[in-house]
Amino acid sequence: MIDYNELIFEISRPGRKAASLPESDVASVSLLKKFPEHLIRKIPAELPEVSEPQLMRHYTALSNKNFGVDNGFYPLGSCTMKYNPKINEDVARLPGFANIHPFQPVQTVQGALELMYELQEDLKIITGMDALSLQPAAGAQGEWAGLMIMKLFHKQNGEGKKRTKILVPDSAHGTNPSSAFIAGFDVVEIPSNASGTVDLAELKKQVGTDVAGLMLTNPNTLGLFEKDIVEISKIIHGVGGLLYYDGANLNAILGKTTPAVMGFDIVHLNLHKTFSTPHGGGGPGSGPVGVKSFLAPYLPIPRIEKQEDEYVLNSEFPLSVGRVKGYFGNFGVNVRAYTYIRTMGPIGLNQVSESAVLHANYLRKLLAPYYNVSHTQFCKHEFVLSGLKQKKLGVRTMDIAKRLLDFGYYAPTVYFPLIVEEAMMIEPTETETKETLDAFAKTLIGIAKEVEQTPATVLEAPHTTPVRRMDEVKAARKLVVRYNKNDEK
Repeated sequence: MIDYNELIFEISRPGRKAASLPESDVASVSLLKKFPEHLIRKIPAELPEVSEPQLMRHYTALSNKNFGVDNGFYPLGSCTMKYNPKINEDVARLPGFANIHPFQPVQTVQGALELMYELQEDLKIITGMDALSLQPAAGAQGEWAGLMIMKLFHKQNGEGKKRTKILVPDSAHGTNPSSAFIAGFDVVEIPSNASGTVDLAELKKQVGTDVAGLMLTNPNTLGLFEKDIVEISKIIHGVGGLLYYDGANLNAILGKTTPAVMGFDIVHLNLHKTFSTPHGGGGPGSGPVGVKSFLAPYLPIPRIEKQEDEYVLNSEFPLSVGRVKGYFGNFGVNVRAYTYIRTMGPIGLNQVSESAVLHANYLRKLLAPYYNVSHTQFCKHEFVLSGLKQKKLGVRTMDIAKRLLDFGYYAPTVYFPLIVEEAMMIEPTETETKETLDAFAKTLIGIAKEVEQTPATVLEAPHTTPVRRMDEVKAARKLVVRYNKNDEK
C-alpha cells in the first residue's frame, strides 16, 4: 500500500522531474551583477525530485486530510464557521472582480467601487451605524481601528491624556484586551455576575472620567444576551465614555436588533463569520468598522463615495486615523459577503438568526443531562458546556475534543471562555440540519458514557486520524518546520 503520510522529500528520488520545460532562449545574467555575493547560494537548493503523478497524488492526499465546512460539521464556538455558499465563490471569481488591479484609474473599476459602496450601505442598515469603512482586513484590526477612532475623538476633545482606560468584561473575546493594549490603553477587566452577564455594581465602581470606553460583545462569549445593555450604555455615556461593539457574535441578532439600538457608538464586523466567507487557517478576513455620525470624521481613508453617477475615492478627511491597510480592504472577501447579503435579503438574514438560536438551544438541551452547562437560561447562537463531571472521573475536556475527531467532527472550542472551568464552547450555526445536530449530540453523549465505562478509550484518542495525539506544548514551543534528511528514521 502506498504511504500517503510520507513527506515530499521522503518520496524524492534523484533525476525525477514533474515538468518538462524548453531550453531558455534568454541569455544568462551573472547573479553577482544583481545580488550581493553573500545572498547567492554556493550549492543548489535541496529540492524534492518527483514525477508528475507523484506530485499530484501527494498534494491531493494532503488536501483530503484538511478539514473544513465542506467536509463536515464545524461547531467552533466563538467563530461562526458556517457553510460558505458556492455562489459567493462564483461571483468573487468573475473576471471583472478577480482580475482588476488597485492601481487602475477609478473610472475603470466603477463596478467594483459600486459593489463596495452598496456593501457599506447594507452594513450601515444592518448595524444602525451612520458611516462605515471596509478597509480593516480582519476582526482584530477592526477592533484596533475602532479603538484608534475612540482615541482620536477624546484627543480632539482635549481629553486624550486623561481617558486612558478601556473596560473589558471577563467574558470578552480574547482579542479585545489585546487590541486595547496595542492601541495604547490600560485594560480594566469587569467581572461577570452569577447570570454570566456584566456585573453592573462592579462596572459602576470602575467608571470615571479616565474611562475612554467599554468593549462589549452582545450576546457575549457565553452566548448570553446582555439584558442590561441599555443601563450599561447609560453608565458609560454618563461619564463621557464611548461604547464599542465587537461584532463577532452578530450572527445571533440579524434582523432582531442593532448595535445602534443598544446604544453603541462604534462597531466592527467579521464579514468572514456572519456573512459566510471562508476564514480557516488564519485568513482571509474582513473587519469593517462602523460609527455614529459624530465619529465619522475619524474613519479610515480613502472613503468610497457616490458623486452623482460616479463612484470616487475620497481622502480629504484631516481628522481620519489614516489608512489602516494597503489598498482598499480584502476585496474578494467583501464580494463574497455582498453576494451573501443580497442572496439572503432582509427576510433571509432574519431567519439566519432565528435558526442559529434555535439550533444552539436545541443542542444545549440534548447535552445538558450529560455535561455541566455553564448557565441555565436560554442562550443565543452558542453555548458553553463544562467537562467538570468528566474531570472528576479523570478525563478532561481536551480528551473529549480529541475523541470527537475519531467520529469525523471538528472539535468545539475548548478552555474558552476562561471563566468556565473545563469549557467546551459550541456554535452549531444556522446551516446545519436537525439530523446533523442529532448525530453530533449522540456522539457527545456516547463519549460521556465512554468516560464512565471505558475511560482509556477517550484518554488515548484520537485513534483513527492520520496523526495520533501529540505533545501540544512541545509542538507549540519547539516547532520544527524544516525538513532535514539526517532526521529520517
